[in-house]
Amino acid sequence: MELLIILDALKRASALSITAVVPHYGYSRQDRKSAPRTPITAKLVADMMTVAGASRVVTMDLHAGQIQGFFNIPFDNIFASPVLLEYIQKNLNRDNLVCISPDAGGVERVRHFAKKLSTELALIDKRRTGPNVAEAMNVIGDVKGKDCIIIDDMIDTGGTLVQAAKALRKNGANKIYAAATHPVFSDPAIQRISECEELEEVIVTDTIPLSPEARKIAKIKVVSTADILSKAIHRTFNHDSVSSLFI
Repeated sequence: MELLIILDALKRASALSITAVVPHYGYSRQDRKSAPRTPITAKLVADMMTVAGASRVVTMDLHAGQIQGFFNIPFDNIFASPVLLEYIQKNLNRDNLVCISPDAGGVERVRHFAKKLSTELALIDKRRTGPNVAEAMNVIGDVKGKDCIIIDDMIDTGGTLVQAAKALRKNGANKIYAAATHPVFSDPAIQRISECEELEEVIVTDTIPLSPEARKIAKIKVVSTADILSKAIHRTFNHDSVSSLFI
């Protein structure tokens, strides 16, 4: 609501153009009708931002790339992978590392990480038994004796992450790490992560500020997206290529 009010105020003040920089696009998981009589809230948010006066939107790691099609204005989906990759390269041993996708939908994202890190990848066959309730089933790929890093776009309640870590340990994985762009951390995510003995470290970005409780958890490491977002904003206003940041 604050964003919409600011957009409206700027439009009424005769701003030439208004760029909304939204590091975490809220309601991005509600991008389709997954059941009868459910809203497509990601489209509703797009409509509200456009009507309020946004002439361009910059966001980071959309849950579903097709959300870009909900907008009839220029839209930039910035990737957090460069800052996450930099941290992994500096702090983790890549010789014995395997990149893990927590579900089938995230394979493309994990393939990008595996290519950049020159590692193998594996997949967890995940099935949901209810909203925000995930039950990890089978590990597809060789993780025995390997260090694993689970890569996702967001951590919400932490259920998927904890189940994935347990499944990997059950299949013989050595050290288990996690990396995600958006630390949503809905209850009881903080409790689950702190109590999960299998997880060595959880690497997240600052697209969403951590709560005081989350800051107390030593295994949660935060990397800054300020540099890559500032470059994207600078290129936008100078009419340079934003996509060349990632090529």
